[in-house]
Amino acid sequence: MPKAIVNGINLYYQVHGEGEPLVLIQGFGGGHEGWFFQTRAFRKHYKVIIFDNRGIGKSDRSPEPYTISTMADDTVGLMDHLGIEKAHVLGMSLGGIVAQELAISHPERVARLILVCTHSGDGEVTDVHPELVAALGIREDAREMDLDSVDFRDSFSTIVSLAFNNKFFRTVLVPMAKYQVRRAGVERYREQMAAVAGHTTYDRLSSIKAPTLVLTGDEDRIVSPNSSERIASLINGSRLVKLEGGSHAFNIEMRSRFNKEVLDFLRDS
Repeated sequence: MPKAIVNGINLYYQVHGEGEPLVLIQGFGGGHEGWFFQTRAFRKHYKVIIFDNRGIGKSDRSPEPYTISTMADDTVGLMDHLGIEKAHVLGMSLGGIVAQELAISHPERVARLILVCTHSGDGEVTDVHPELVAALGIREDAREMDLDSVDFRDSFSTIVSLAFNNKFFRTVLVPMAKYQVRRAGVERYREQMAAVAGHTTYDRLSSIKAPTLVLTGDEDRIVSPNSSERIASLINGSRLVKLEGGSHAFNIEMRSRFNKEVLDFLRDS
């Protein structure tokens, strides 16, 4: 079971394929398994690195509060462990905020950047879809998320359900999500959410120099597609692609189209 000691914790990772390195950073509560359909497609062309963020799956929790900056440093530390000087970086949702911070704080480590259904991490409820706001029990007039009022044990299955537009995936994955929360403990998810709520890249996005693809679905019920539009407007020369009918989990539901958009962008050099 490959693990790297990074920033004082054990970080679980896998490497698939050969070629230019491509690092995939998962979203809220997601583990490396969530990249199954991407790993199969991308490993034919790239060295794909997938891992469990701190506190998730087979990676260790840390005693100190989580921050997006620390998670970006975790990614750099994993790259150092693997002897990777520079990589293409794809981050989804929470992982997209980590990828933004990585491209801002460590620009020399990022070749091409792909930001998927994410936002600028300023903690404003306006970046969150109204259906998710309701699921978390947050007042509609709130400007910030009050995490103390959120019962993640009750709401996590609803969050997973909102991530998928396809009834089959909702039916299969929601029970699995409930089991995962019971097994892992709700605090792991609260710690990740706290990292998001306390971070922003909004006023620094213009400093990103890596060629950037901003990818979202126009029926995302977790993060408003407007957030991707705003990110693309602030990163000079970035490309915005909105997939019609795409959910928050469109990397699974629309995997062929998703993978094609990513591969086309990476090959456009």
